[in-house]
Amino acid sequence: MVTTIVRVTLVLLGTAVYLGLAILGWGGWTAFFAHPARVALAVALVVLAGVSLFAGGNLSAGVREDRGNRWVIVALTLLGLLAAYLSAYTDRKDFWTIDGDTMGWFGVVLFAAGGILRLWPVFVLGPRFSGLVAIQPGHTLVTSGVYGVIRHPSYLTDGVSMLQTMRVYRTLQTNSTHF
Repeated sequence: MVTTIVRVTLVLLGTAVYLGLAILGWGGWTAFFAHPARVALAVALVVLAGVSLFAGGNLSAGVREDRGNRWVIVALTLLGLLAAYLSAYTDRKDFWTIDGDTMGWFGVVLFAAGGILRLWPVFVLGPRFSGLVAIQPGHTLVTSGVYGVIRHPSYLTDGVSMLQTMRVYRTLQTNSTHF
């Protein structure tokens, strides 16, 4: 079981690294925070990180775990960190850019919605939610609420949130000559 201090440390560290990579990719604090949609994205990230501290869940192997899937955690973490830096960097370099503030704000909304959808199952399952694929004590199959519509909402939103982060960065050109 992850203690509260470890949980808070991991959330704060993860959020700082993710945001720091995006800021680095955009060329620094001033450049990153020069556009309101990037500010909104940072605020959404911080709010979601804060809410996640109250969501419950754990990283317990539980009663029985499928250890063959642990590589997914490392792969998704690396992809997320790569997306944080590379998306901001390529946007700054005007490489593969789709211009338009509307698309940028659409990306912010989808990022926030994806984050909410990512946390919702953790609140629903509470201590039965694990970041590891495992049978937890008191495990029961939940088929109502979000699980009545989407069988694996957490998996769905991991990929969507990363893609929408890229959309935010790839669409915001504050000094573009295209518009």
